Order: sequence, then C-alpha cells, then structure tokens
Amino acid sequence: MPPERQLDVGVVGVGSMGRNHARVYHGLPDANLVGVFDIDADRATAVATEYGASPMGLDDLLASVDAVSVVVPTAHHYDVATDCLEASVATLVEKPVAEDLETGRKLRSAANAAAVPVQIGHIERFNPAVETLESMIADLSVVGISAERLGPPPDRAIDDSAVLDLMIHDIDIVRSLLDAEPTAIQSSGVSDNRHAAALLEFDSGAMASLTASRLTQRKVRTLEVTAEECLVEVDYIDQSIEIHRRSVPEYVEENGDVRFRHESLVERPRVPNEEPLRNELAAFLETAASGEPPRVTVDDGLAALAIAKRIEAQGESDRTAAGVEVAHD
Repeated sequence: MPPERQLDVGVVGVGSMGRNHARVYHGLPDANLVGVFDIDADRATAVATEYGASPMGLDDLLASVDAVSVVVPTAHHYDVATDCLEASVATLVEKPVAEDLETGRKLRSAANAAAVPVQIGHIERFNPAVETLESMIADLSVVGISAERLGPPPDRAIDDSAVLDLMIHDIDIVRSLLDAEPTAIQSSGVSDNRHAAALLEFDSGAMASLTASRLTQRKVRTLEVTAEECLVEVDYIDQSIEIHRRSVPEYVEENGDVRFRHESLVERPRVPNEEPLRNELAAFLETAASGEPPRVTVDDGLAALAIAKRIEAQGESDRTAAGVEVAHD
C-alpha cells in the first residue's frame, strides 16, 4: 500500500546514481524531495535546483526528512548510514551494503537496533522482467542459471571491482530465485577483477555461471534460466522475456536435399514498461511509512557481499599463485 501522506525525503551523495535518486523522488507522488547533501557543494546546488529541493548540510537534512537514500562511495556507507539511523531516518543504502563483511555486520547491528527500516539498493529485484521471472520460477525445475553483465570501461572512477560493482547484482538475483546459498564457488578474474567469471553450485544440483566485465565494448545485461520444462531468456535492458518450449527435431526435404532442424515454441510474456529505480524507491517509501521489513534487507545485502568477496578473493589468489602481481589499494 502507498503511504497515506507524502514523505519528506532526501539524498546523500548526488553523483551519477544519486542524481537519479533525486530525479525519481522528484517525480514520485508519495515523496517530497526536501534536500540533498554532497561534499561537492556546487554539485549539490545544481541537483537541488534542478529538482526543486535545497542543498543542505547533512545534520540539517537528517533533521528535515522521514527517509533518505545513501548514495555515497561504498567506503562511506557505514558512517553515513549510521548517522541516518541515529537520527531515526528510514534509510536506503545503495549496494554493496558495505566495503567488507565486518563493517557490514556492524551496520546490521545498527539497523537491528534502530526504530526505522533499512533497505539495500539491489535495484534488479525491482526490474519488471525479473519480477515476471520470479512469478514463474516456483513452477520450474531449475538446472542452471547463466548471467552476463558486461560493458566498456566507465568514464568515471569506480573504486569497486567488477565483482562488487556489477556481478553482485546477479549474485543477489540468483540467491533470490533459488532461495538458497551456494555450497561451492569457483572463480577467476583478470586485470584487477575488471573482468571476472564465477561458477556457483547449490545443494539442489543447480549451477549458476556469472560473468561481469568493464572491458567489453558492448553493454550486455542478460540472464538465462535452464529448466527441465523450458529455457527462459531475460534481457534486463530491454525488460523482455522469451520462454523456449518443446524443441522438436525434424528432417526436412528442400529441393531434394534433406536438412535437419529444430523448431520450438517461443512465448513472450507481457512485461510492464517500468523504471526499476522508480519501483525500488516507491517500495522503499512504502517500507518507510509502514515500518514493515523491506524486500531487500541488510541480511540480503550481507549474503550477496559474502559471495562476492569469496569470488573476488579467489580470483586474486589464482592470479597470485600464477605469478601475476596483484595490485592493492
């Protein structure tokens, strides 16, 4: 249910992603974007002016809002989020939940002790194509999942590896779809994990193959689910789904030649054309108003982070063992 009144909201950190949070809040009927904070005062002023809000100091912002998005570099998630919780402000923390597991567990303790909800910003949970897939997954006997999240080198500095910045989205989706934790993980990474691959195995016998890259000269965001009943292809960008069923082999005679071919039934379920970030922030506002647990909890964020860290560490370990120098920040 939507909130009964508009909630006063703010954004902490209005870089590339934070600016989008401000834009979406500005357009949501249940949100009143009060202000934004950024260490770059000029940037804060520009974003606030564009979206009818005020540039504010962090303390003043937290004293003025019911809910806030924390969209700062990962290394600052814990400090900023705990400031928000101490001010009793419902908080959405962008993924990953924290820079390491120890800090993430401290944030979980602070969230558990707080009187307000905390949601983690795993945005693909709110992609209409993923939501449509989730509605059918219980009827499938899943054998394997394959995800690719690829793109060219970004035009801005990103401290997180491709695993923590990109692959963690698909880690979270796989956990959610299978409702399970992997029992075994194999991984490899190159160029400081700017290109990484991982294979996750589950007790059910299902496997998940994940690839993330900042070195691919084409943007790809796809997920495939292989089940005994069908093959499901999801395109995150197009927000589309194709379901391939009943592949039938046959021999066909054409001009005296006999050819072999497969034909299959392809279903294309209707997927709503909705912006995932808008869905995510609307759900967050409902959580902030009701006090109910969010769809993506701190525990969810920690579980995805734990898997990502294992993948990242194994990739670095393998390169070190092979005599490749590993760079550390």
